[in-house]
Amino acid sequence: MSVPRDSFEIGPVRVRAGRKQALALPITRLVTGADVDLPIRVVHGRHDGPTVWIDAAIHGDEAVGVEVVRQVLADLDAKSLRGTLIAVPIVNVLGFMNGDRYLPDRRDLNRSFPGSRRGSLAARIAHLMMTEVVAKCEVGIDLHTGSDRRTNLPQIRADLEDERTRELSLAFGAPVMMHARLRDGSLRAAAREAGAKVLLYEAGEAWRMDGWAVDAGVRGVRRVLAHLGMIEPPEEDPPAPTLESWRSGWVRARGTGMLHLEAELGQRVTKGERLGGLFDSFGKRVRLVHADRDGIVIGRTEAPLVSSGDAVVHLAEVLESPAQAVEHEPHPDSVEETDES
Repeated sequence: MSVPRDSFEIGPVRVRAGRKQALALPITRLVTGADVDLPIRVVHGRHDGPTVWIDAAIHGDEAVGVEVVRQVLADLDAKSLRGTLIAVPIVNVLGFMNGDRYLPDRRDLNRSFPGSRRGSLAARIAHLMMTEVVAKCEVGIDLHTGSDRRTNLPQIRADLEDERTRELSLAFGAPVMMHARLRDGSLRAAAREAGAKVLLYEAGEAWRMDGWAVDAGVRGVRRVLAHLGMIEPPEEDPPAPTLESWRSGWVRARGTGMLHLEAELGQRVTKGERLGGLFDSFGKRVRLVHADRDGIVIGRTEAPLVSSGDAVVHLAEVLESPAQAVEHEPHPDSVEETDES
């Protein structure tokens, strides 16, 4: 007869094996007297296995990840789950309620980790997330979308130099996986320092419920859970092979005008290829936009009007063979403006 798993302790709650439980950890109190809490759901499997977290809406205008978390949780059965999943669908609760990327004090929560118990509001939320969630986990998946009227192709950003992280990135099965340097103050950097393996998922546009971005995220999270042995592999056709990139950069507008982009997400382009054009208000073409390298379109602006110097199309250079991974110095014109920043 097998020995039952111990209960899982988080905050003031102990979750018994084979159970799902929702809880709310206090963050602050509004002037109205209403409490603001960090919403968490724990799925504590009946059987032994890894402890994993998934989170979304560290930036308050990122709705796609919230729906990814909801759908992943809907299909999980604690009685058959091997291990434990901690889900935090909305980390930046105050920003999310206002549809704002930042906290009310204009701090970027993803620049405030690992935080502190007595610091700013952002630092306190970060500290709460680190001590009650990240510290208990081996693996984390941090869900994001594009920012500033940009939309992203589904992609994983991670430390591909770490063998285990690379393995998990491949298991996720996004169209592209990118080696991305750690950003000071980000959840990914703080969690890595704490010993966790972290995948950052980027897809879709801020404050939109892009179905294709949600679907790719849900399927990717399920594949990772299956790879870790927590659930049975999903019944689906194998995803297309994940493309690997070690450097990327934004093509920038060389004039000001109304933007008409021809390049679509996921499109392969060659250096010098036309990506679109800029026009004045009467329809006269002001400037063309051309690719500055060979690559795949992983992001694009959705802004109708751009000024000279604005980021327009994000191109990732793709490895054609594993040997190319050795040469991954940044492109001289590359600017890694990730939405983790």
